[in-house]
Amino acid sequence: MGEWDRVFRQHLALPPHPQRGRARPPPRSTAFRCVLKYLHGAALSQGAEYQLRLSLFDATYHHFFGRTWRSSWRAAGAAPLRSARATFNEVVYFHTSLNHPSIAAVVEVVMTAGKKDEGSQHLSCGFGIIPLFRGGSEVTDPATEDRALKLYHGTPRALLHPRFQNPVEKNKYMTVMEKSHLQYALKSHPPLEAIFHLLPENLLISGMQTVPGVLPAHGDTGDCLQKPRLMKTVTCYLERLFIRLYPSLEEFEEELLDLLNSDRLLQANTAPDGEELVVRERRLHVGVHNGLRFVRAPQVAVLVPDMELSPGGCQEVPSSGARDASQGLVLRSRIQLSEMVPHPAFRVCFQLEYVFCSAGRAGGKALPGSARREAADMRSVRWAVWNPVLGTGDTDVVLPLRGGACRGPCQALVYRAPPSSRQGKHVESGTVQFHVSTDSEEHLVTAAEILCKDRDESKQPPTPSLRVPTPRRVPVSPQGPRLSVSQLVASPQGTGQTLQQDGGITHLEADLGSPDAEPCASDQLRALPFTPLQLPMAAVGLQACSSHVSLSRAALARLHAAGFPDILDCNQEPVEISEPVELGTFNLRLEEADPLQGNEIVLQFLAFGSDAQGSVEGRQPRTVFLTFQFYRFPPVTTPRLQLVSTDRGLATGLAVPAQLLVRVNEDGTLTRPPGLQLKYMVDPAFLRPGEHLWFLRYLAEHSLQIDVWDGDSLLHVGSAAIKLEPLLRQGQMAVRTYHELEVATTEYEPDGMVMGREALRHGALRPLGVRVAVRGHLHLCLANVGHPCEETPEQLASHSRIVTAPDSTVTTPGGSRRSLNAAGGGRTTWARRLVDVDNELEATLRNRRPEGWPKQRAWDLQVIDAYRDHIKGESIYQMLSQAITATRTVHAVLGTAEFFEFALKNPYGVQHTVTIEVDHPELSVILDPREWRHFKELTKSVTPVEEDMFHLRDDLKPQVYLRPSETVHIPFKYQTFSADPAVVAAQGPAGLSTGARESPHSLGKSGAKQAKLIQVSFQVSGGKPIAFLRVKVEPQPHVVDQTFRFYHPELTFLKKTIRLPPWHTLPGTPVGMPGGQPEMFVRCSDPDIICETKSLGPGEPQDIFLKVAGGPSPQIKKFFVAIYTDAWLAAPVQIWQFYLHSLQRLDVACTAGQLTRLSLLLRGTAAPRRVQAFTSHPQELEVDPKGAFLLPANGIQDLYIGVRPRRAGSKFIYLNLVDVEFHQLVSSWLLCLSCRQPLISKAFEISLPAGGGKGCNKRITYTNPYPSPRLYFLCTNRPDLLQFKEDSFEVAGGEVYTIGLRFAPSQTVGEEEILIHINDHEDKNEETFCVKVLYQ
Repeated sequence: MGEWDRVFRQHLALPPHPQRGRARPPPRSTAFRCVLKYLHGAALSQGAEYQLRLSLFDATYHHFFGRTWRSSWRAAGAAPLRSARATFNEVVYFHTSLNHPSIAAVVEVVMTAGKKDEGSQHLSCGFGIIPLFRGGSEVTDPATEDRALKLYHGTPRALLHPRFQNPVEKNKYMTVMEKSHLQYALKSHPPLEAIFHLLPENLLISGMQTVPGVLPAHGDTGDCLQKPRLMKTVTCYLERLFIRLYPSLEEFEEELLDLLNSDRLLQANTAPDGEELVVRERRLHVGVHNGLRFVRAPQVAVLVPDMELSPGGCQEVPSSGARDASQGLVLRSRIQLSEMVPHPAFRVCFQLEYVFCSAGRAGGKALPGSARREAADMRSVRWAVWNPVLGTGDTDVVLPLRGGACRGPCQALVYRAPPSSRQGKHVESGTVQFHVSTDSEEHLVTAAEILCKDRDESKQPPTPSLRVPTPRRVPVSPQGPRLSVSQLVASPQGTGQTLQQDGGITHLEADLGSPDAEPCASDQLRALPFTPLQLPMAAVGLQACSSHVSLSRAALARLHAAGFPDILDCNQEPVEISEPVELGTFNLRLEEADPLQGNEIVLQFLAFGSDAQGSVEGRQPRTVFLTFQFYRFPPVTTPRLQLVSTDRGLATGLAVPAQLLVRVNEDGTLTRPPGLQLKYMVDPAFLRPGEHLWFLRYLAEHSLQIDVWDGDSLLHVGSAAIKLEPLLRQGQMAVRTYHELEVATTEYEPDGMVMGREALRHGALRPLGVRVAVRGHLHLCLANVGHPCEETPEQLASHSRIVTAPDSTVTTPGGSRRSLNAAGGGRTTWARRLVDVDNELEATLRNRRPEGWPKQRAWDLQVIDAYRDHIKGESIYQMLSQAITATRTVHAVLGTAEFFEFALKNPYGVQHTVTIEVDHPELSVILDPREWRHFKELTKSVTPVEEDMFHLRDDLKPQVYLRPSETVHIPFKYQTFSADPAVVAAQGPAGLSTGARESPHSLGKSGAKQAKLIQVSFQVSGGKPIAFLRVKVEPQPHVVDQTFRFYHPELTFLKKTIRLPPWHTLPGTPVGMPGGQPEMFVRCSDPDIICETKSLGPGEPQDIFLKVAGGPSPQIKKFFVAIYTDAWLAAPVQIWQFYLHSLQRLDVACTAGQLTRLSLLLRGTAAPRRVQAFTSHPQELEVDPKGAFLLPANGIQDLYIGVRPRRAGSKFIYLNLVDVEFHQLVSSWLLCLSCRQPLISKAFEISLPAGGGKGCNKRITYTNPYPSPRLYFLCTNRPDLLQFKEDSFEVAGGEVYTIGLRFAPSQTVGEEEILIHINDHEDKNEETFCVKVLYQ
């Protein structure tokens, strides 16, 4: 047995409990130094020999792990007070990353009984527990002096008893050994971090033991780990590696595939199903092992059969005398091992691994790649270790491969070795051969030169081409997205190399090339046609279908009895609920000819009813609030509304009756009458020119999207959409309609890789990876009350798009022109005192006044004269500037370009070149005549367009040449893409405390945003201005056509591809556009977001690609995307609103029907809060504590959760921590479940009648396989269809228990698979039954 085998076998350790590693990602390991000094106590016998044994223990899972360390035997001598003492003074080192308070070191005291020559026996006479970590992850306080460890009677095996409790003080059966203790010292030991790569975790080792790779200690101490020193490393190069398998590669793989297929069918207990496993990849793991652990993570390389090498290649492989043709695997790269140490325990380890995937067959032929499963299975088939003899130069090495039931360094099950044959035993499992070099000089030879030494160096390598490897008789599946994204294969000349990327594995087949080669044309990579990496998500949004409900007389009576306020028309008469006309039949001329041009839009929210299926899957809310945006009015967040049950629901035929919406006061009382009513006043007097017609088209073509939120948990319940066409009065005085809306939520599944262009074909608009679930129904009334138009002509803006530079007049925003010298006094202002005008003048008059009234008077007059002389020039300049200043008011809307022209006149009798300076980037001069002509066609302007009108200076400021007294029109465009602040760092949806006003919102009266001024100057040579243009920008709210909400892990990038709908389906798109389908363009309101469109070719759909950087949790990022169909981005056809909710991500691997326990760390804020945890799926996620609890300020507290998913697959669950007093979001998590299906042991099938009935009672039996009594718990994935007679039962060992089942009736015909999970007392799955129910 070699040194490596001895070290490897002596230090095999038990791993920690599996649940301990899954709970969270491992933190940095902590190093410890434990000194066991002496054992003292009255229970010791003088002359007896004692030994200390140290082990690591996990009290949470009752699990010992690592490897037990044993001290040397020491005899006990006499000590004072009739006691004995055994002195050890031994030092133990270890490190662990399991920084949990339940992790401890257990010391066992063992004594020798009997005489050595007659045979001795080891007896355990006590044990003690050394805690390693305090509460949290902090190390136990380092002891400045020794500590006394109290000992307990018995053996440490008592810790494995089911009734053992942590901490130890709770165990009444454990008794302390009186007057006995162990003296020890425990400290953290940072110097040990230098050898973490040589010493595995949780391995207890003495300082006197040898760690391969560590130099011996200096002096007489002998402790090499107190200040460890590393041995020097040597670099090894492995080249021309070749693996031969017995008896041949083809026969070996055929036998391996047959055995795996047989094992798969045996485990599934099924007959051959037409599927079979195929070889996906062959990998080789190569790493350096010191007998304790891998010094560095093994390198992974891909092997290829030698027959797949191009015939022109010059790969050096063993000659034909050493192998047969096409019988081996070749590595076409060089492996560099820089961590090798000249120590007999250092070995190079090889592990051969096969990757398989399942492929179906149809009629004996393999299905195409898109129909295959993508799940991959990796199996280790062979391994070998090699002890290099360093310093011998270049050598060729041949090693036998091992297999079967023998322990290897990779700690993996290995495929058995085939039976012996006439060939030598050393090659019965195959061989690996390679060339090794350990030169100490710098290795400058490239891999290509080593693999092809006789290649002509002057020959340039061709560009690698993309091709598929030649198939062989052993079925090998092509490359798939899970393992290799792409494969560049060598050209037929054999001079190229292969570059592969496999997830996180970098394959070692890169063509290194010459380090000083000059770039040439063949070195440039050409981009392939664009193919998106994410499946496109259809942008169809919520379907606002017909939501009108015909009310019976009884329903109208219940609606009236509920006490909702009446909606009154302009004559103060109640508006009756009417039957709306059929959608799409409105007459726009009737609206334009209506004498009541004012529209009072009333939204009256009445009730909300949770859906039956939604209440089973999610939490049924007690309070809700709504968010939406109507037209260009500011977004609205309603106050919290209590759901109040009534004796008779408003809507008949619902599984869950609707509950009334009632406002909640600040003191918690309810407001009467019920319901919430919001009013919007749309008066043409406050609209822009032509906007009234635009508003009518908005009502006719658009929908209103309403988001419903849980008022307690702040979770998104769902969204509803309603067509606004019923608000068109069509000549009536007032209209009122009643609607019942489906509130649905959209769940986005994890992104999948695109398998091909089949998913991107034209017309593929189905939502990919999207599931829509109905959560409830919202009841509301829509009303439109007509009012006479308020005639306020001074508020109407001018229809002209020409701004004229004034001569001796000033253009006011209202449009009236008043002369500076007019006697009418149009510029009359109140006189003000000088001290009120200038603060500096006031301070001068007060501080430096002389004594005496005459002197003070004279002093004041002198100061005032000096002040007038000082400001005279500035005042004259301002007056003259005002005389040449024109003003233009722009009503800016997000994404819409406002076009106007400025009539610039040269006031001089000589020609001038005028420079135009603009002090704001959102206002620009239109320089391109094509763009100028485009906007003139849109605005129907008749002024001429000139080609090459402007000249750009070096600083990109435009200049225009003017002849004497010439007037030209300068085109301007104002366009902004900035909306509200893109990042809304809120504790929840904004506006919960303010509430929504019931007074009518008006566009003109609530001009919330402050206007900004932009100055444009027109200067001639010398900087002399000839005209000024002052643009007053008044921002206006914009229309939101569609809203998207994404929940994503914090501090990561969200990448989404959204498929644009066909252009002719977008509201506002011009009809009959020439040239077929137009190209679409997008712009984002946040410049830090990547937003672009990708065209897949003519006739193909267009996609929007988004890349958004998420912030910290619970931040919400809000931004807008404008979609255009013209290249000049004049006006968007649609504006989409996006919300990105950043959540803390937690990945959970679990089993369906089985409880998985986890813990989350809660951090307190600056003030103490009363908080409660809410989840989106309370039936599948349990929290502890369940109710409200106090989160201390700046404190840390654990929140325990239990996950029991009902269905296998991937799923998202949202968890919110909410301040229940202020209704603010404190923290938010996104739980990403990866749930696997449990093994089904029995299957049943029954048939039941559909369409109601009384259900059906059935019984099944279960046998306890254990010899002792056991308690079992029952659960199912469909509690709505199956109930148990008893949720738990206890059965004696080997006995049979009958489980009573009650199947509920189903209203639909179909087939349902119901799983019955039988779990043990720890809620771990023992067995799972499957019942297939046929509803006929």
